[in-house]
Amino acid sequence: MSDALFDIPLTTIDGQQKPFSAFAGKATLVVNTASKCGFTPQYKGLEKLWQDYREQGLRVLGFPCNQFGHQEPAGEQAIAEFCELNFGVSFPLFQKVEVNGKAAHPLFVELKQRAPGLLGSQAIKWNFTKFLVDEQGQLIKRFAPTTKPEELAREIEALLS
Repeated sequence: MSDALFDIPLTTIDGQQKPFSAFAGKATLVVNTASKCGFTPQYKGLEKLWQDYREQGLRVLGFPCNQFGHQEPAGEQAIAEFCELNFGVSFPLFQKVEVNGKAAHPLFVELKQRAPGLLGSQAIKWNFTKFLVDEQGQLIKRFAPTTKPEELAREIEALLS
């Protein structure tokens, strides 16, 4: 487990420290999320992926982000309640992060370096950008915000088989 991703510290939405290494040995889908975004209904699809594939080894990790149109203005407790009440979210959520700029969370810095976006841009363009990582911490693919979670099923199944 020498991959640098595994060394990155994370903080759950309820304040618990949990390093990315806690997800070693599992395929992981990392998503920057927001509660007031046109893509917010994707929470339902992300939860379905979590329910359908978690027994086979998939982890879905949600990272609320307020950098795009101030679409995640609430605090952590309100975010968690919103996600659970409106979309039945039970997959792990983490504290609000920045994904671009000088204060970008190290996880997103690393993921963007490994999987640049369109035309080689490392910036994340909007909420619900998705990164699929294998059990060894190797980035498999970056998906645009417009890619619906259900469209990832084939990639996830291939990774889990």
